Amino acid sequence: MPTSGSLSTASLQDTSAELTESHGLYQALLARDARFDGRFFVAVTSTGIYCRPVCRVRIPLQRNCRFFEHPAGAEQAGFRPCLRCRPELAPGLSRADSAHTLAHQAARMLETAAAQGQELSMARLSERLGVTDRHLRRIFAARLGVPPLAYLNTRRLLQAKQMLTDTALTVTDVAHASGFGSVRRFNAAFSQHYRLSPTGLRRQRGAVAPAAGGKLVQVTLGYRPPYDTAGLRRFLQLRAIPGLETISGCDEALCYVRSLALWHGGQHRAGWLRVESVQGKSELRVSLSEGLVPAMGLVLQRVRQALDVDADPALIDPALQTLGFPARPGLRLPGAIDGFEAAVRVILGQQVSVAAARTLTARLVEALGSSLRLPEAGVERIFPSARSVADASANTIGQLGIVRQRVGALQAVARAVVNGELSLERDAPLEPTLAKLRTLPGIGEWTAQLIAMRALAWPDAFPASDLALLKALGTRDPLEAASRVEACRPWRAYAVMRCWQTLETQDV
Repeated sequence: MPTSGSLSTASLQDTSAELTESHGLYQALLARDARFDGRFFVAVTSTGIYCRPVCRVRIPLQRNCRFFEHPAGAEQAGFRPCLRCRPELAPGLSRADSAHTLAHQAARMLETAAAQGQELSMARLSERLGVTDRHLRRIFAARLGVPPLAYLNTRRLLQAKQMLTDTALTVTDVAHASGFGSVRRFNAAFSQHYRLSPTGLRRQRGAVAPAAGGKLVQVTLGYRPPYDTAGLRRFLQLRAIPGLETISGCDEALCYVRSLALWHGGQHRAGWLRVESVQGKSELRVSLSEGLVPAMGLVLQRVRQALDVDADPALIDPALQTLGFPARPGLRLPGAIDGFEAAVRVILGQQVSVAAARTLTARLVEALGSSLRLPEAGVERIFPSARSVADASANTIGQLGIVRQRVGALQAVARAVVNGELSLERDAPLEPTLAKLRTLPGIGEWTAQLIAMRALAWPDAFPASDLALLKALGTRDPLEAASRVEACRPWRAYAVMRCWQTLETQDV
């Protein structure tokens, strides 16, 4: 196997003992095993193209195959992405796959920068991570096989490729949304890597016309099966806020519609999105309203986190068997479409039932949220921004039935977010974020752990004093609960979800 940018045997030891040699990787390719989709990519020397292991094209000869852990490695070696299986649609890696390495923390930051269409220099990246530029380059290259900026460039190009294929955005809009400073730079980078101009790709794939009444865009996200759609749908339905979101479906079907507002490229974007399961495929179809289309990369990143698209059941499910509960293959950890919103929901859920927390959240949305300009059926409100919560009077929030301590906690978090003292985004560093949360009034360990679980997508979060968790485990002692769940590391947040699901199922 090649060394520069290639998939090393050691890098897969924590994901599958089956793939110990190049032969093992080739066997997974022959089987088109969906468990390994996104965990490696195969480049074919005879065509100059790299694919996902689930690609339906004719299987190449083994001697013509090179294996890479990331698309960036394949592109660094001169291969271009397959137009059929589209590597940009492959499932990513969850935070647990890489949270203990500096290289992957940097990778998450680079992915966020690409999704937000922002420039991110090596100096700024290394400063945020608290290391020198030289040290970061060395560690990143040793772990991922490519320099950090090459990784960022690949993320931007794959994001642009998806926009060119699935949307009717102009090439200029795609260039800016993907973080390229100019159309000229974008065209040059795209042509150099893919040996095809952006307009040439459009001609090959066919133009995508906007839906009647606006630029409604549909894109696809892949996941590793199995996927516990029913469990995820039930969790969302029990917590759905009227006017903000709707959840429907039956059996293994899911349809989730909600509003979303965010900042992207220095502009405020707002609209609604719909996520639907695709029957017979390991895919979710995401539809975006016109207002969110320019921020498509960032929106899709948030959807991935909110619905835990990048989880690997092959790693998680065996760890949860130690709990002794009935198996629920493909359990997912519902995350956050917006980190601040998740924190607010957690705070309003302190010492009250799920139904009571839902009522309080609905009142807050009605009082401080804004109206959606072009509403979708059942979705007409936007969740209050951190600024609106921070600027509201304590009396206004208190009149909604929210107790004084909770009001203080809400506004403390909101002000910390507005002032830049607290980030609740996917790439926020875990320990500093937890430390900051613990200093805020009304934020205890239970609240901090749940925010880490939902807003930061931390898979090992564990709110040991959670009453529902203790009830499901049959104990009143948080220390005993922690001991019972110790064998589930680093997936204790999934263990919490399994406990909650067990109680909810018993209550039906």
